[in-house]
Formats: sequence, C-alpha cells, structure tokens
Amino acid sequence: MSAPPAVPAPAPLVPGSTRRRRALLWVALVALLAVAQSMLVWLTVNYESSRAQDQVEAVSAGVAADLKQTLSRDLQSLQALLWNDPTPAQWRSDAGDLLRARREILRVERRDLQHHILDAVESPYQGPLFTRIKREDIDLDTEVACSTAVRQAGPVYSRSYFVPLPGGLGLEVVDVCLPLLKAGRVDSFMAATLALNGVLAEAVAPDVLRSHELSFVEGDGTRLARVGLMRGAGAYVSQRLVDLPGLTLQFRVDSAAGRPQLIPNLAVALVLGLSMALGGVVALLVRDVRKRASAERALAESLAFRKAMEDSLVTGLRARDLQGRVTYVNPAFCQMVGFGPEDMIGRTTPPYWPPDLAPEYSARQAVRLGATPTSEQARQHAREGFETIFQRRNGERFAVLIFEAPLVDGTGRHTGWMSAVLDVSEQRRMEELSRQQQERLQATARLATVGEMASLLSHELNQPLAAIASYAAGSLNLMQWGTQDPETAAMLRQAAERIAEQAERAGRVIKSVHDFVRRREQMHEAVRCDLLVEAVLPLVRLQARKSGTRVEVDLPTPMPRVVCDRTMVEQVLLNLTRNGIQAMEAHTEPARRELRIRVRQSHPRWVTISVIDHGPGVPPEVAQRLFTPFFTTRKEGMGLGLSLCRTVIEQHGGALDFGSVPEGVGAGAMTEFRFTLPADTPERRNPAAQGEARDADVAQKTP
Repeated sequence: MSAPPAVPAPAPLVPGSTRRRRALLWVALVALLAVAQSMLVWLTVNYESSRAQDQVEAVSAGVAADLKQTLSRDLQSLQALLWNDPTPAQWRSDAGDLLRARREILRVERRDLQHHILDAVESPYQGPLFTRIKREDIDLDTEVACSTAVRQAGPVYSRSYFVPLPGGLGLEVVDVCLPLLKAGRVDSFMAATLALNGVLAEAVAPDVLRSHELSFVEGDGTRLARVGLMRGAGAYVSQRLVDLPGLTLQFRVDSAAGRPQLIPNLAVALVLGLSMALGGVVALLVRDVRKRASAERALAESLAFRKAMEDSLVTGLRARDLQGRVTYVNPAFCQMVGFGPEDMIGRTTPPYWPPDLAPEYSARQAVRLGATPTSEQARQHAREGFETIFQRRNGERFAVLIFEAPLVDGTGRHTGWMSAVLDVSEQRRMEELSRQQQERLQATARLATVGEMASLLSHELNQPLAAIASYAAGSLNLMQWGTQDPETAAMLRQAAERIAEQAERAGRVIKSVHDFVRRREQMHEAVRCDLLVEAVLPLVRLQARKSGTRVEVDLPTPMPRVVCDRTMVEQVLLNLTRNGIQAMEAHTEPARRELRIRVRQSHPRWVTISVIDHGPGVPPEVAQRLFTPFFTTRKEGMGLGLSLCRTVIEQHGGALDFGSVPEGVGAGAMTEFRFTLPADTPERRNPAAQGEARDADVAQKTP
C-alpha cells in the first residue's frame, strides 16, 4: 500500500509577533484608562460650570425684574409730581424731595410745547449736571422722546447719551419724557434725567453686588455704566434686554467666580472608570481577530466596488499629488485624451497639454500647488469648475471643463487634488453654430430694414444731389463770364461751399446706413445714451419726415452710460421707432403724430430706454403673440423685428416689454415700448479691482 499523503505542519508562531501583539494590547489598556479619566474630569468640570452658569442666569433674571420695578417706581413718583396741578413753587418743592429720595434721578425739568425749559431742579447729591456742555446742545434725544410720548400718550425714554463732568469724568444718562395733559390735550412736558449706574445701584441687592459685576452695554459690547464691588472674571456671563417705552437697554451680569479648580469625588470616578476600561479591554481582546478579518474583507469589497464604479464612468477622473505628478487616471480619461495610464502617471508635464501652452500651464500649476485651500474654498471651486484646452494623441485640441477638489488622507492632511474632467468640445461647437446663425439672422434683419427704407433714402439723397448739380451748373456759367471780377469770384467760392455742404449732407446719410448695416465683432463697451440715440436719429427722421411725424428726444442730466453692444442696441432702437411711426401712419391724425424717445436712470444698476407713440395701441389678441418669431400684423413684414429685439436685450441681461402711458385728461393713452440695459457702475470702471479678481481666479484654476 502506498503511504498516505503527508499533512503539512502548521506554521509556528513567531515569538516576536506575539510580544508585539501583547504590547499593543497593554498600550490600548493604558490609553483607555487615560481617556476614561479625562472624560470623568471633563464631565465634573462641565457639571460645576453649568451650575455656576445657571446661578448667573438666575441672578440676571432677578436683576431684570428689579430694574423694571425700580424704573416703574420712578415713573410713578414723577407722575405724582403732577397731581392736583401744583403751583411752580409747590412743584419745585416736591421735585426736590423726590431727588433726595431717588439718587438715580439727577435732574427734573418742565418744558413747553416748543421744548423750551421752563423750570429745572438738580439733584443735591450730584450738583449741576450740564456744566461742561449746555443742556440745549445735547437736547435732541430728549425732544425726540417727547415727540414720541405725544404720539403714544404716555412716558417714553430717550436714547442714552454721555454727559461730561468736571475733572475729566462723565456719566451715561437717559431721559424720560412725560406729556402733561389739560382738557384732554398735551399742554407741556416734564423730563427727568436718570444715571444708568445709579439705576443699577438702586435696583440691585447688595449681596449680588458683592459677588457680581453688573453693567449696561451696547450691542457691540461697549460698556456704558457698571456697578459691583469686584470685577467679573468673564467665565460666567449672562446678558438680557430690558424693554422700556422707546428704549431697549442691554445689561450684563459677570460673576466674579472663576472656573472650578477642584474635582469632587475623583476617587470614585477613577475606580469606576478603571473597572469599565478593564472590562472593555477584555472584550476587545476577544473580538480583535474577528474584527480584523471582517475589516479586511470589507476593505477588499469596497476597493472592488470603487474600481467597478470608476471604470463605468463616462467622466474622466485624474489625481495629482502636491508636486503636480499624475498619480491616477480612470479609463474614461484615458479614452478622452488617447493616452494610456503608463504615459501619464508619474509625470509633472502630462502629454495631453498642448506644447505651446505647456509653460503657461506649468506656471499656473505651480501657483495652485503652492496654495493650501480652506474647506470653504475647496467646496466653492468644486462647484464652479473652470474650462481649459487639452490635446489628444492625434494632435486634436478640445475644450474640457474641470472640477477639482482636494485629496485628504485619513489624518486630514492635504495630499493632492482630484479632478473630474468633462469633454465639452461638442457643446462649444453647437454654441458657436448657434451664435453664427443668430448673427446671420440679425444681419438679415438689418438689411431688410434698410431695404424697406430704400425709397426714403432715395428721396433724401436726391435733394443734396440736385442741389450739387444746380450749384455746379451755375459755377460753370460764372466761369464762362470770367473770374477776374471780384464779385464773380466770391459767387464761385460761395457755390463751391454750397456744393461741399450738400455733398457732406449726402455723405452723412450714406454713413448712417453704412454704420447700421456693416457687420462687426460683438463687443460690449460703455456708451453714453445720447450717442446711441443720435446714431439712429438720421434714419428715424427720414421715415418720420415722410409721414409728418414729430420726433422728440427726452434725455436726463447727467447723462447715464450703459454697457452694451452698440450696433445691436442701435438696431433695437431703430426697429422700435420704425414700428411706432408705422403704427401712427394709418390710425393717427397728423396733428397728433409724435414719437418720443426717452432715457431714464431707473435703478443705480439699470437704465431704461422708452419709445412712446400716439398709435392705436396693441390689441390683447396681438399682445399674446407680439414677441413670437415670424408673427407680424403687416403684409410686408417678416415678423422677426420684435423677436430679435427681445433676444438682443435679454443677451445684455435686460428686459423688453410694453404698456400704455396716460397722455392727459380726455386725451387717451400712448403706447410705450421700453427696455433696460446694465448701467456703467463704478465697480466696472475700476480696472485695479478687476485685475486682482482675474489674478486670484487664474491662481485657483489650473489645468
């Protein structure tokens, strides 16, 4: 019989590996003990801090109630001065008693309806208050409070203000104004000046002042007045608002106690923590092997899933380290550029960069790699993306859109950049075809407009040409008589001047048509609105003269400037004015045929240009389809004018609409077509700010 196959012996355990495993477990045990103790200490401190903060909050609530009660008591005492309509002497006596009883009230005064001070009584404890600055010089807040008190029919507090005192000191005070009524109407006012620190001292109990600092503060934290025997430690602070008629005061309570220094019951907490830690370590020892195996299987499955997902994407993915070297590309990116992973990984100058643009791309990449983005910057650039040019293996260049996000390792350290790359060459080609078709359509519309005006141009050119011929014939006749006579020479010179004037007139007409029809690159520039109107006025007046229409131009001062493509906006203006003139030819009597071109700065960022006519208006059934392409109400029209006008204005970011404008009582209404264009703002005219923005943008957008 043959011998059975030998069973391989199990691999012996490595002593060094076992020792390392045990050492790691002991390290884990010590670490858990340290964490547990730290957590116990933190919980104890947090508990004591919460108790101290709750005590400060309770004190703050009590002080708020005491402040309201004190101010309410002061108001009642002030109102008692007016009972039984006392005489001036009696009022002064009662006011003096009140000031001696209420230290927080520094001054009481009576005023007439014009806010003139009729009588005033000062506190005996403070002395004259308004010595450095006259009362009339800082009386505005009091007058405002009195005016509000009249409207509310009750006492109103003024805003707090600072009153300087001799010796470089001063007080933050507030006034309260009470209207005095007689026969149901306001007859005069009584105003009282209260010191904010005095209000705090009177309202707060002495035991609170011994352990807390109380102060009135403004919204930005500026202290107005404070009381308290000790300075606050800043550890436990509470702020509240005291709402008064016409005034909201914010006060702060700052405890003099600091953070707790002692940890109670530390021994019990440590024993409990150590016990829990030991139990946890035992459980970890049992589950360690199973967790490790489970984690390895999960990692392998996760890696396989991620690879399958990346291989199925049609979006190119590319990763780079902080030195600019390509560290990863997915199959979609390789198919996009035509290079394999071996041609790109590990290279700082990838082969898909166009050779003539490689130095520029390298410089921009160095700027980008030298910057450490914040999380907010990373999220913003990941959303926005940027566009650049890549080159395929066959030399074809194409546009790509790149979205980048920082690569962060498990410790949170920035290790590189991950890019998502989209091939947008086909999209850009379609956009270019659409733009060319739009330009051809707009050029066709301009030529059609000039074609419709051919008869008007012929009539306008015949007049200067006939005048030139007449002056030329007269000059020839004069030359036959001889040029020695000074009078004949003067007549020849005058005839030559008239010929030049008429030739210039004909040239202006031809230049207007040439400037309107010629094609040029679209360019947005800052243009004054009067120049836009003057550019089309010669052509507008040609058609207006034929129909007997008056043309009025309404321009504002100063003249606004707009940012636009001048040629396209001039075409919009010409189309709208021609439509207005044609609307009045058949339905408006000659005396009322008036076309108005109006310019207004409707908003700091927008300028509105209107064309107003006295035509019959737009019927509701026509208004619904007015801007539809190829819709027209004229037999000879193409139906493209208003559609192209709206397209041009919307490309500028504006809007084109229409409506009725009242002309006057019994005179009907006018039709107004108006459109908006972006105004030339100071931000646009600041090239330095624009240059900084462009530089920052280039530094963040690297191919």
